[in-house]
Amino acid sequence: MTTADSNPAAAAAVAQAGPPSGAADDDWWRTAVIYQIYPRSFADGDGDGTGDLPGITGRLDHLADLGVDALWLSPFYPSPQRDGGYDVADYRAVDPRYGTLADFDELLARAHELSIRVIVDLVPNHCSSEHVAFRAALAAAPGSDERALFHFRDGRGPDGSLPPNDWTSMFEGPAWTRVTEADGRPGQWYLHLFDASQPDWNWDNPAVREDFERTLRFWLDRDVDGFRVDVCDALVKAPGLPDWPRPTHGVIEPVDGVMPPMWDQEGIHEIFRSWRRLLDTYDGRRILCAEAWLPPERAARIIRADEMHQAFNFRFLETPWQAAPLRNVIAESLAANDGVGAPTTWVLSNHDVMRHASRFGYDGHVELEHGVGADDPQPDRPLGLRRARAATALMLALPGSAYLYQGEELGLPEATALPDAARQDPVWERSGHRIRGRDGCRVPLPWTEADPAFGFGTATEADTWLPQPPDYGSYAVAAQRGRPGSTLELYRTLLDLRRRYRLGEGTLKWVTSPDDIPHPGNDDVLHLANGSVEVVANLGTQPVPLPPGAHVLAASEPVTTDVPPDATVWFTTGEANTGR
Repeated sequence: MTTADSNPAAAAAVAQAGPPSGAADDDWWRTAVIYQIYPRSFADGDGDGTGDLPGITGRLDHLADLGVDALWLSPFYPSPQRDGGYDVADYRAVDPRYGTLADFDELLARAHELSIRVIVDLVPNHCSSEHVAFRAALAAAPGSDERALFHFRDGRGPDGSLPPNDWTSMFEGPAWTRVTEADGRPGQWYLHLFDASQPDWNWDNPAVREDFERTLRFWLDRDVDGFRVDVCDALVKAPGLPDWPRPTHGVIEPVDGVMPPMWDQEGIHEIFRSWRRLLDTYDGRRILCAEAWLPPERAARIIRADEMHQAFNFRFLETPWQAAPLRNVIAESLAANDGVGAPTTWVLSNHDVMRHASRFGYDGHVELEHGVGADDPQPDRPLGLRRARAATALMLALPGSAYLYQGEELGLPEATALPDAARQDPVWERSGHRIRGRDGCRVPLPWTEADPAFGFGTATEADTWLPQPPDYGSYAVAAQRGRPGSTLELYRTLLDLRRRYRLGEGTLKWVTSPDDIPHPGNDDVLHLANGSVEVVANLGTQPVPLPPGAHVLAASEPVTTDVPPDATVWFTTGEANTGR
């Protein structure tokens, strides 16, 4: 058994594996590794306890050192922050808490200097109730042009006191709120698939479409490289807004062949085609990535050649740490996206779900967005981190694009003991304190071990917008950089090898022949090949052997001749070890 670190020939093979990518520059998105930044929690440049754009600019060298191709900024627009910035009050400005447009331009320029592309968030399904257009709608009369920008409806019942339909909010409770009219009487209702402070735009109205095209042009003219499109599959609602007395959380599928009336309606595709036409008028490849909690075969419809470029693979994210389900979802995802000529986009964590270093520390079903409190069952942290490292190693070996969420390169766990009084996710209040929500994955990052706020800024831990757990310092960037075996160094190694061996533009082959596989009949093992690199992921409880003469390129856990349980190994064999 040899490793690239201990065997000169293996090390030379890695060094000679070639330039970063053979893909044309316009096709960068097909293979890119994109790093998500949640601005409030990445780095604080002015010491007020909240992350900001100058803080991000000051830490971009970390992303360059990590080896990512692009970053995605979650919303930094003016917002009352009732939903972590996804309640946008102005789509063409920067919230003063985060800085200025000049700060954004400086961030963008510095990122481009480092060959890092920048994708910004577009939130087209809903805005903030403080948006000037919604304030005007509240002041206007029923039937007015102002109200036609949103979904205002008369209520049901003799006095209109019942909501227009039975839809429920994704944040619990009804999806409708009744307004008080100018004369003081109870009036119409407006639709909000999320919090009451997030009214849904009416995309049947051409004025809404025209205004969002202005927003796209505003940021494209500043030279952004694309948009991640929030809740894009909800823009168009079924005509008449019919009742739907069924839950709509998680990956959303048809029921008896019918999609829920608020998700994945046919009208969304013309919107996406119009955006694609607009982006294609700009130099360079500017991209659209869809956030759509749909099964692979439906998500693939959004990324046809004339629509969006990418769609998050949430089915993969939701899959438990089990070999057979993972193999199935990988195969189904690749088949669905290959069918429309689009890459598959892999993801394990983001700002909406429990960090995978914690959720893999549970056995059994986990509610991804419900959060964990101090008095809830706690994850097995060592097991969760071990599985998370193995899952990441598996994901980064797959062809296509991949998204990383800030802090996962540190093995950062969910903050599972946040004081309930500190929680800011609106679902905490809307659920009657039944669901703690997503704050646990949004806690400010640790950069150094001994400094106040672990180097997040100049504030103390108590002053950060969400409190940092006392043990976060041990996960800090500075504590892991250069330390063999650390999660940060594992990520750096995997990303370097992924680029050198061109795994993003490769083709997956399952190694299933009894002559090729050293562990026939083991249902807990995934063994695949991508070009000259083979990957064995052991999801079982017993070690499994590697082939004789395997040259280990990377491993999520130390290996000798066997792959230990809950570990993933990348290796080459024989002449394939040239890396060509």
